[in-house]
Amino acid sequence: MIWNPQVECASRKEIAALQLERFKASMAYTYENVPFYRQRMDAAGLKPEKITSIKDLERMPFTTKDDLRDHYPYGLFAVPMKKIVRIHASSGTTGRPTVVGYTKNDIKMWAELISRIACQAGATDEDIAQIAFGYGLFTGAFGLHYGLENMGVTVIPMSSGNTERQIKIMQDFGSTMLISTPAYALYMAEVARQMGVRPGIDVKLRLGMFGGEGSTEQMRSEIMKSWKIFATENYGLSEIIGPGVSGECTALCGMHLAEDHFIAEIINPETGKVLPLGETGELVLTTITKEGLPMIRYRTKDITYLSDEPCACGRTSMRMAKVQGRSDDMLIIRGVNVFPSQIEEVLLAMEEVGPHYEIILTRQGYMDRLEVRVEVLDAALLDSFAALEKLQNKIHTNLRAMLSIDAKVTLVEPNTLRRFEGKAKRVIDMRDAQN
Repeated sequence: MIWNPQVECASRKEIAALQLERFKASMAYTYENVPFYRQRMDAAGLKPEKITSIKDLERMPFTTKDDLRDHYPYGLFAVPMKKIVRIHASSGTTGRPTVVGYTKNDIKMWAELISRIACQAGATDEDIAQIAFGYGLFTGAFGLHYGLENMGVTVIPMSSGNTERQIKIMQDFGSTMLISTPAYALYMAEVARQMGVRPGIDVKLRLGMFGGEGSTEQMRSEIMKSWKIFATENYGLSEIIGPGVSGECTALCGMHLAEDHFIAEIINPETGKVLPLGETGELVLTTITKEGLPMIRYRTKDITYLSDEPCACGRTSMRMAKVQGRSDDMLIIRGVNVFPSQIEEVLLAMEEVGPHYEIILTRQGYMDRLEVRVEVLDAALLDSFAALEKLQNKIHTNLRAMLSIDAKVTLVEPNTLRRFEGKAKRVIDMRDAQN
């Protein structure tokens, strides 16, 4: 099923024409209503009435998370507060939270985009969706909630936490869809096994829609195997809309972008130069239909690439590859660029260890040290020095091949590392504390 065939199956020429029309209107609207952007457009010599091409967007400077923080809380809103019907915000754990606002039309558009990606994932109005995202200022739960309801799906607003009760509700209510972070899906599967609940037999789950954090193909495979479901990934960020910017279809060959609402660019994260289609870099997004909080060239920090090749599902929209990491999450260890996703890829490809791990960074003298802690699946392995050493050497060798640097490998007992109900925080960087 395709939610909106007229848009999702439009020709590339039709998509380009619609984007340009909406881009011009959005730039004029933003110029008129957001002083911050009006000053920037004036400085760039980019009057809205002079815009003739999407290429004109490159004359604008980037918008960053700091810009939202500097104008906290409502300084970038394009409408008076009486027209804002919903507020969401980031956690603000690294500074002021980024605050986003939605008009009635924004909320309606958001629900439509979620319905679109849910259809892409294979959802129908006969499904019962258990939402295990935390409800609150985080956009994930409410975004999926209203969009799934919009397409007729029955929604169970469980929120995150209380995992044993999650499993019981899943059994009793006949949940067929699970909505959560990938990390929490894996933890729930682990708890289900401990409770003696058999996926595919004691629960009716058939489909998972996961987001809120990056994941690897190995993690997807682990989720699908653990729950016996079909798992898709979707993408979004609160500064742009929340979930719904893009999502996978059942072909699993990239996430279809909602090009009728967002313009995507890929840039070199160091130089800011726009890269050709197909090259990997940082994703930059511009909204072209938002009323409450329009964003122009917002730097997402997410590393991916774009493709406009036809998809087997019949949709013609641009697709973005699974996020490979974040430019601000990249770890520089002894001069080598390392992404946590690379470490995850190595670990989840090995049958002897579980999906839970920690990355510990320390400094000895002037030398960075990388330690990877991971749980073994069979605790008996820890009683055999020879078997333990063999597995440690295997992991060390595989990490070395992937990262080009050495890492200390520490194997620990099952169920000893921290579990996560929301976004997983697997990196512990203690280098600054040791200076």
